Amino acid sequence: MIIKHKSQRVGVFIDAQNLYHSARNLYNAKVNFGKIVETAVAGRTLIRAVAYVISTESGEERGFFDALNKAGIETKSKNLQIFSSGAMKADWDVGLAVDAIKLSPKLDAVLIIAGDGDFVPLVEYLKTSQGCQVEVVSFGKSTSAKLIEAADDFLDLDDSPSDYLIGNFGRRTERREEPVTTPIEQPERTELPQRPAFLERPETTTSDTQLRTERPRGNSRRRGGRPHRPTSGTRIVKRRLD
Repeated sequence: MIIKHKSQRVGVFIDAQNLYHSARNLYNAKVNFGKIVETAVAGRTLIRAVAYVISTESGEERGFFDALNKAGIETKSKNLQIFSSGAMKADWDVGLAVDAIKLSPKLDAVLIIAGDGDFVPLVEYLKTSQGCQVEVVSFGKSTSAKLIEAADDFLDLDDSPSDYLIGNFGRRTERREEPVTTPIEQPERTELPQRPAFLERPETTTSDTQLRTERPRGNSRRRGGRPHRPTSGTRIVKRRLD
């Protein structure tokens, strides 16, 4: 952990567009640049604080520039370039890096308020060639991991976003798609073939049957001329009437 001396001369370089878009995408809110600079400087001697901004033809950003100036932050503006193809370009990376290098001999600590990984070579140069203490300030969720690693110190605005944002805000939530459910196909019911009519067993009732005594085949008389009498072995059966 670095030590921040009160006597340190500090220069602050702000990529306003980078921070603006990070706050809008993460929290749908505006940035309180004055509060961020105050926290990052931490009571040390502020030499210069510069914000690099983009101007449009409509001029609607004029109020934003005035608010930066009132917070003690200088502004350097570049016009938004629109090409015939419709593509737009607004890049302050080189300008910010050149100013930081030019001012570094008069600074003990350089604060880069941005999360772009393109500033890694600048951080390494200021540390090794100029002997400056380099600190990075940005929203951690949108900051390059290589930039955080290269810096001497990193102030993550995500740790307490309410301190650095203006107005009501909340984390933007991505729309969750409802899962697509596929109905379970029920197996087709196989109809059993009907049983042929001739295999059906006819129903019988007592109304269409009569009792009869089954007699042995042959003569109804025994030898000797005596009539046949039913014995205990006589069977009583049901006969269906036609």
